[in-house]
Formats: sequence, C-alpha cells, structure tokens
Amino acid sequence: MARYLGIDTSNYTTSVAVAEGGRVIVSLKAPLKVAEGVTGLRQSDAVFAHTANLPDLLDRLKKEDGVKGCAAVGVSARPRDAKGSYMPCFTVGIAAAKAFSAALDIPVYDFSHQAGHISAAVYSSARGEDTLLGRDRFIAFHVSGGTTEMLLASGRDMSVELIGGTSDLNAGQAIDRAGVMLGLRFPCGPAMERLALDYLSSLRPGQKPHAKPKISVSGLSCNLSGLENIAARMKADGEPDGRIALYVIDFIADTLDAMTQNAVERYPSLPLLYAGGVMSNSVIRERFMKKYADRGVYFAQPEFSSDNAAGVALLAERKHEAEYGR
Repeated sequence: MARYLGIDTSNYTTSVAVAEGGRVIVSLKAPLKVAEGVTGLRQSDAVFAHTANLPDLLDRLKKEDGVKGCAAVGVSARPRDAKGSYMPCFTVGIAAAKAFSAALDIPVYDFSHQAGHISAAVYSSARGEDTLLGRDRFIAFHVSGGTTEMLLASGRDMSVELIGGTSDLNAGQAIDRAGVMLGLRFPCGPAMERLALDYLSSLRPGQKPHAKPKISVSGLSCNLSGLENIAARMKADGEPDGRIALYVIDFIADTLDAMTQNAVERYPSLPLLYAGGVMSNSVIRERFMKKYADRGVYFAQPEFSSDNAAGVALLAERKHEAEYGR
C-alpha cells in the first residue's frame, strides 16, 4: 500500500508525518526554541531552526522505514488559502518537499497550513470523518497563536471561505502574552491551563471564580486586544495567578461561544469543527462539547490540535488517489 509524506514548517513547530490507507502511521514533531520571557520568534530565526530540525526528523523517518513506498509528498506552503498569504518559515518545508520529490521522482502537492489543521481535526475527531468528509460545507474554527478565524469549509478538499474571526489579537497570542507576564515559558497554553484548573479545584462550593468577562463580539467578528490589559491590571491588583489564567481562558471561551451562537443562527444546519492549539484546552473543549452536543460538534484530539504535518499527509493521499486512483 502506498504511503504519503507530509511536511509542515510552521512558526513554532517542525513536523513530518506519513499517511497510509487513510491513517496516520507516523507523526514526528520538533518544537522551535523560544528564549525565556519572549512571546514569539522572528521569521529569520524560525527559518534557521526548521533548517536544523528537518534533517533530524527525516532521518528518524528513514530509520523507521516511514517513507518506504512513498507515492507523493504534501507540504504546507502558506499560512492560509488567501491571496498574498505568505510566511518565510514555510519555504524550508517547500524546499525539503521538492528535494524529496525530485530524488524519488514522485509528485509534490502544496496546501495551506490552515487546510492541514482542518484535515487533521476531521481525521482525529470522534466520528468526524464519517460526518464531515465529503460534506459540501461545515463551520470550522481555527484558533491558535497565529490565527483566530471562522470558516466555511468543504469536506471534499478542505478548501475554506473566511466568514469571521478576530479584528486584532489572536486568541493564542492573548494566552501567551498573559502567560509570559505571569512568568511562564512560551508557549504558555498548557501551563495556563494547569494554573486555571488548579485554581478551580481550590474554590469552595458555590464560590465565584472571577468577575464575568466583558467580551467584544459583533456578529462573526471579535476583538481580543483588551484582554492583555485586563490581565495586567489583575496582576497589579494582586489577584492570584490561577484566577488570572482562568479569567483569560474564560474570556476567550465566552468570545468563541458568542461567535458560535451567531454562526449557528446564520447557518442553522451546519455542524461545527474546532481546530488549532487553543481548542485543545480542556476548559474550553468540555464546555463546547456539552453545550453544542445536540447539533454536531467535533474537536481534534490534542496531538492533532497543535501544529502538525498529519493533515497535510492525509490531504496528499486524497489528492494523489483522486488523480491516479488507488
């Protein structure tokens, strides 16, 4: 059976994956190192880190016979499917994919990083493949450090149409900036979640965790830039770190919830899919799964929520088999 290699060089993770028979059989990642107290990487540093990481990951694949019988390679070539969408970090993956393609004389297919995220979410969500693959449209949220967007997605090719999202700061950026302010190491999502859960477990029965967040949502759009200042004021006022972490997470959850409700009113028959690293947060995930269970709500498994090449490998398999057959 043929195998399909996927390569993704996002701003914070180098990843490779192999798909076979519609399943992900290998998925390897190497996070990019970010200095303490810093909330991001310059593109030049990301390019250098990917250039160092990729040979090691591909060597690990070779040792596991991961690319034996590879029929095509897929690569994340741009952040999203929009005119002018470009980030230098993806050029590293493109170069590696083209070299791999030339060496083995096999096709190379390029996709957007966002399409890869949605593909991985469909693949890993419970019953998502049965419900969403082949469907004309569904609502997809892509929520991460680099993106906070609401999309109409196609289950046939994972192409998307942007219908909403943030007008300023991304949700993952807000979490990371608040986390670094609290002394956490970037990326801060998992540590912020632990702080929030520890704080929740310390509350007495009936105790209010924090003041209700005052969110800014208009239709399918939101603003998140004010959250950073609110978290800073809470810190200056001596609020516990756990309460601040929970407030930040609940603010984002309330914002996404309001946007979801507005989307459901506009597109009442469409199921919901949530992808991206922010949506692996258990506080947000459990709330949405409970609230929207009756209409069809799907979440990527945590390992497929953060940046990964699995979705790209699956997209390459589907595209190759559509063109050449099984």
